[in-house]
Amino acid sequence: MRQIVGEDNVLIDEPMSEHTTFEIGGPADLLVVPESTEEVRDVIEACRASGLPYFVLGNGSDLLVSDEGYRGVIVALADGFTNVSIDGDEMTCQAGVSLREASEMACELGLSGLEFACGIPGTIGGACFMNAGAYDGCMAGVLKSVRVIMPDGSLETIGVDDLALGYRASRIRDEGLVVLTATFRLRKGDPEAIRARMDDLTHKRESKQPLDKPSAGSTFKRPEGYFAGKLIMDAGLQGYQVGGAAVSKKHAGFVVNLGGATAADVHAVIEHVQDEVERQFGVRLEPEVRFLG
Repeated sequence: MRQIVGEDNVLIDEPMSEHTTFEIGGPADLLVVPESTEEVRDVIEACRASGLPYFVLGNGSDLLVSDEGYRGVIVALADGFTNVSIDGDEMTCQAGVSLREASEMACELGLSGLEFACGIPGTIGGACFMNAGAYDGCMAGVLKSVRVIMPDGSLETIGVDDLALGYRASRIRDEGLVVLTATFRLRKGDPEAIRARMDDLTHKRESKQPLDKPSAGSTFKRPEGYFAGKLIMDAGLQGYQVGGAAVSKKHAGFVVNLGGATAADVHAVIEHVQDEVERQFGVRLEPEVRFLG
């Protein structure tokens, strides 16, 4: 790995609490920071060739890593894989670029379409993986294509119509593709109007969500015909706590780290919420958070 990315870009026994928005997680055997398409591809090829488990990490914003950590290689893209290029109304971002940075850059250039993403705390790669969205916007509405590493190690550019993007779903997720870059088809707009829209969405998010506490965003997927947060609130679970983890009193759809929470604490809260909501309303909530380790 050091031959591929350099000595400074390979970390041993790196605590994953430093790389997730939950601020939870034990050590990863190796955390590798590639800085180019070739390095990403070569790191993944090396892992596959040697049979090492690997996980491609963005901002760690929808991730709960176990207290024991991860036995394998974390391929961390948010630190070094962050170039952006512009061609007319199209913006191409490497997978490690944050959604916040991409939306800010588009605003400065007078390009509209990414306003909805200004407060989503993930990266471009993760957003394509799960078709991230908010406030009536999502990746499927602005994405043109992605450049990916296929399961056989080859590189392909795939158009949005062939990505099977759905609610928190994609071909990328289903087939284990690794996003290298994403190209967005945006439209010319007034920078002041774009900024006003982003400010409005930011205000809505800050007023409704517990952004002052570490979390992984919305903990549960939206069940068909319901809202997860309302079901949890109606079940009387707002404020339910195990150790340092609790259902947020500000927004019942979030499990938050009140300080010193372990992954086991979060798991216990999630499982209790699932059981109680199912017992009271017959609906089994499915976690949106991904579990690692």
